[in-house]
Amino acid sequence: MFASLSPEETNLGKMDAESLWHPLVQHKPFSQKPPKCMTRGVGCHVTDADGVEYFDGISGLWCVNIGYGRQELAEVAYEQMVDLAYFPLTMSHEPGIRLAHKLLELLGYEGKVFFSTSGSEANETAFKIARQYHAQTAPAGSGPRYKIISRYRGYHGHTMGALSATAQAERKLKYEPLVPGFFHVSPPYYYRFGDGQPEDVYNAACLRELEQTILYEGAESVAAVIVEPIISGGGVIVPPEGYLRGVREICDRTGILLIYDEVVNGFGRTGQMFGHQHWGVEPDIITFAKGLTSGYMPLSATVVKQSIFEAFLDEPGSDSHFRHITTYGGSPVCTAVGLRSIEILERENLCERAAEMGEYLLGKLQRLLDHPNVGDVRGKGLLLGVELVKDKLSKVPLESDAVASIPRYCMDKQVIIGRNTNTIPGFTNVLILAPPLVMSREEADGLADTLCDAVLALPSS
Repeated sequence: MFASLSPEETNLGKMDAESLWHPLVQHKPFSQKPPKCMTRGVGCHVTDADGVEYFDGISGLWCVNIGYGRQELAEVAYEQMVDLAYFPLTMSHEPGIRLAHKLLELLGYEGKVFFSTSGSEANETAFKIARQYHAQTAPAGSGPRYKIISRYRGYHGHTMGALSATAQAERKLKYEPLVPGFFHVSPPYYYRFGDGQPEDVYNAACLRELEQTILYEGAESVAAVIVEPIISGGGVIVPPEGYLRGVREICDRTGILLIYDEVVNGFGRTGQMFGHQHWGVEPDIITFAKGLTSGYMPLSATVVKQSIFEAFLDEPGSDSHFRHITTYGGSPVCTAVGLRSIEILERENLCERAAEMGEYLLGKLQRLLDHPNVGDVRGKGLLLGVELVKDKLSKVPLESDAVASIPRYCMDKQVIIGRNTNTIPGFTNVLILAPPLVMSREEADGLADTLCDAVLALPSS
């Protein structure tokens, strides 16, 4: 196995520089110092090719919810590969059936599940479903309902439709023009824009903006609103109480479908099985990925309520069926692994553990609020953000170089943390923590202490 060989033996660094295109980074520095090559993961830790172990405080890309090194998932994948490695869901297979049934059981309502391979694909699927649903249910003579409304700072994927819904300026640079029909409204970002007013007053203003945008665009032309219950990569922005209920009511009044993007929020990350369960407000369509298999296999899902699915039912030969397919979406191996990953979440009570450990870690991080460059510490479960500012009064974001020094400091201490990058120019100032849900109290102490030391090491302004 490659993992047993040192970089010198395999010349991996040179091969990396010559062959591999990494996401979201500039490659010139790699000619002198290649990126770390990870070879092993157990629990909350990963080990590089030089044998150095790191605590992974961001779960890979927010996805390794049940932790690394789960042998039973490897065994499940092996057994399924031996029995039936691949067959498309133009027909069916047992793991796909059982996982779809399990997702609906967890959500607690009738519906249908469409499998893909990534969060971006899951959202693309949701947009197509929303547009086709309205096309097939609209009164005769009415115009098309095709517009999608999302929020600034939200992230919904990298494919062209999902990127069009994503409202993070730097991610769009040099790719525009994007797909037409996507519009954006302000996020419910009370820390930065609340201006001292009561939270419910600010919340009402956010909802008014959404309703006004729908009015200006024409409700009869809007197909869906998509939101992350908690904005994740855009800075861990938790909505005020009543916000999601208000969005649901606006969509109900205007006949617009509500889509929840739970690609990051789902499967225990926020301390509930699904993020929206904190507020008890159900969507019409919901998208999953990442924690669905805890990163062990590429799999995503788009779930619709039964009332949405029924608009696609007709006799064979009509054009009302969903004309969308993905080669690898819902493969037997991926769905078998997803089903077992959820079983582990339930068996080990990891949603409850995320709630408990998240509260503990958030408490440990409160001491950061005494630092002049820390404006806010927030989150739910094990999805936490620390916002850095030049000063607490102006809330001007701390300079990017200063913010970047903190993940570097942590990496030197063998702790990996995240940061919101490639979002909005000048607003890459939120540190992000999303460790595996199996994190122990001792590991939480180490994570908090390392981060606090890194913030204390910031140069004095």
